[in-house]
Amino acid sequence: MQRLAWVGRTGPTGGFDDEVYYLPMLRDYSLQPAEVPVHTPAFLSDARRNALKADIKRLLEERDAVLVAHYYVDGDIQDLADETGGCVADSLEMARFGRDHPATTLIVSGVRFMGETAKILSPEKRVFMPTLEAECSLDLGCPPDEFKAFCEANPDRTVVVYANTSVAVKALSDWVVTSSVGLKIVEHLAAKGEKILWAPDKHLGNFIRTKTGADMLLWSGACVVHEEFKFKALEDIKQVYPDAGVLVHPESPAAVIDIADRVGSTSQIIQAARELPHDTFIVATDRGIFHKLRKSAPGKRFIEAPTAGDGAMCRSCAHCPWMAMNELEALAATLESSDNEIHVDPAVGARAMKPLQRMLEFP
Repeated sequence: MQRLAWVGRTGPTGGFDDEVYYLPMLRDYSLQPAEVPVHTPAFLSDARRNALKADIKRLLEERDAVLVAHYYVDGDIQDLADETGGCVADSLEMARFGRDHPATTLIVSGVRFMGETAKILSPEKRVFMPTLEAECSLDLGCPPDEFKAFCEANPDRTVVVYANTSVAVKALSDWVVTSSVGLKIVEHLAAKGEKILWAPDKHLGNFIRTKTGADMLLWSGACVVHEEFKFKALEDIKQVYPDAGVLVHPESPAAVIDIADRVGSTSQIIQAARELPHDTFIVATDRGIFHKLRKSAPGKRFIEAPTAGDGAMCRSCAHCPWMAMNELEALAATLESSDNEIHVDPAVGARAMKPLQRMLEFP
């Protein structure tokens, strides 16, 4: 049976009005379990960890390099970024920081699209990653050639893509957004009467469509981590912790979002943990964020939202296996060897720069 995507406006009661219609949709681009790696981080003794951290600090200084890390990577790497004048942030602030920092070399600890974004915004700088194998399921689930055909089949729509995409997909777009600004940008476009073609995350797209009432045609991709959160499991754990606040990333399924006290990007989740009065929080996003949560809201308790994939063969279990590939030994090896450099075709990068710049300049 051919999949269908919905577009249209919501009615005054929240349901669809008579203007809803349906368009053919491409296949489901969510990754299958066999396509997701299982990564087991290497065990390091305290002595080895401390030696690696000392080496990394020395090499960063010698290479005139700054370390930019995402909230989902190893806590030791987050601490190194903070301790060496780098940055721990979501993908939007990582991009801003790398662009504005005077260092000639950027070390991006995250997944590949983050390294590519840093290179697009700072083409004159050298950009490296601890490993080039650190992919993103949303990026992998949006092949540029197929996405280009989808855009060409819907030429009347403004193309808005999530930051979790390749440079080639960004180059096909009108706007790039992150989870922290996507809602406001789509709201702005909808107010101008623009129809949206959205990619790649269907859950984030659905969340934004529901909030804005925008006319949106959705690509059918999903994050392998956030799609594992399920309403029933979250409802069950709320019975155990009835007074806990629930913090949810908008890449999660709609039923999970509906039970949340606050829905937001990684930085917005951290802010909510500081602001909300709860002493305990159930958190439905990648467990890598817990390192910053505990530092930002000391004295509060954070509990992992259960996933459908819990078990010995779970390939994410609330932690991205590609983010887990960012390890101290890999980071030190990159700094020693100057391997794992990010390269972006200048012409493609220039096209991708335009929608990125629109996002960065959006008030």
